Amino acid sequence: MKRDVLKSAFQKRRRLLQTLNRMAMPSTQKPVDVPEGLYEKCMQCNATFLQERAVENAFVCPECDNHFRMRAVDRIRMICDEGSFIEKGYGYITLNPLFQEGYEQKVFTAKKRTKLDEAYVYGYAENHGYPFVIGVMDSHFMMGSMGSVVGEKVTKSVEYALYKKLPLIIFLASGGARMQEGIYSLMQMAKTSGAIRKLHDQGQLYVSVLTHPTTGGVTASFAMLGDIILAEPQALIGFAGPRVIEQTIKQSLPEGFQKAEFLQAKGMVDAVIHRHKLRDTLHTILKIHARSEV
Repeated sequence: MKRDVLKSAFQKRRRLLQTLNRMAMPSTQKPVDVPEGLYEKCMQCNATFLQERAVENAFVCPECDNHFRMRAVDRIRMICDEGSFIEKGYGYITLNPLFQEGYEQKVFTAKKRTKLDEAYVYGYAENHGYPFVIGVMDSHFMMGSMGSVVGEKVTKSVEYALYKKLPLIIFLASGGARMQEGIYSLMQMAKTSGAIRKLHDQGQLYVSVLTHPTTGGVTASFAMLGDIILAEPQALIGFAGPRVIEQTIKQSLPEGFQKAEFLQAKGMVDAVIHRHKLRDTLHTILKIHARSEV
C-alpha cells in the first residue's frame, strides 16, 4: 500500500517537472518582426504610439503633451514656408585639435546617423512670406554640443543675417561646450557672443528659442542674448545641471528649477510657447518687426 502511494507521488512529481521544463524551453515560434522606428515611446508618461502620429502632432506626445526632441530638418519644415529654406555654410570638416582618442570616430558616426556635417544648420527661409535667417541646433548630433565648427557656423549665420539685413531666429538644443575640444570649444562662447553684439549694434532682430535641453556654454553665450527669448514648455535651461548645483550648494532646489516656466517667472524668458503655436508666434514677431522698419 505504501509502495503504491509513493509510486503515485513520484509520478505526479515527474509530470510536474516535465511540464515546468517545457515551459522553460525557448519557444520555436518566431518573434514578431517590428520595423525599427515604427513606434515612439514617451519618456514622461510611457505611452506608445505610431511614430507617424508623433510626426503629425509636431513631435508632441498626444497623451501628456510632452515635447520630444526634434531633428533640425523637422524643425525647419515646421517653421518655414514649404520650399523656402536655402541652406548655407554646408560642408565643414570637424578636426581633432587636442588629438582626443576616438573623437574622429564619434564625429563620423554622428555624421552618418544624422546626415549632417555638424550639430548646427542655418540658411535663408520665409515664414508666411516674411524672410529671415534661421539657425537650428540638432541635439541628435553629439547632443548638440558646441565645438569649433558649431561656433563658426553660428557666427556665419549672424554674418549672413547682417549681410542680408534680415532678422535672425535660432533654435537652441545643446548639452553645452564639446569637451573633446577643450579650450577651443570654450572660445566659441566669446566668438558667438561677439557676433551677436554686431547684430545688436546694427539694430537687427535676434530671436532665440530655447528647447529641451539648452545647457552649458551655449546657455552662457548666444542662447540668452536674444532681443526676444522664447522657450518650449518644460524645456531644461541652465548652465550646470540641477544635481551638480545641489551637490555644490548642499541645498535642495525649488520645484521645477531650471524649467522654462520657472525661468519665465524669474524674468529670464519672455514667453513659453507651445510648439503648435510657435510658427504663428514667430510670424507675428516678424510681421511687427517688418512694420517697425518701414
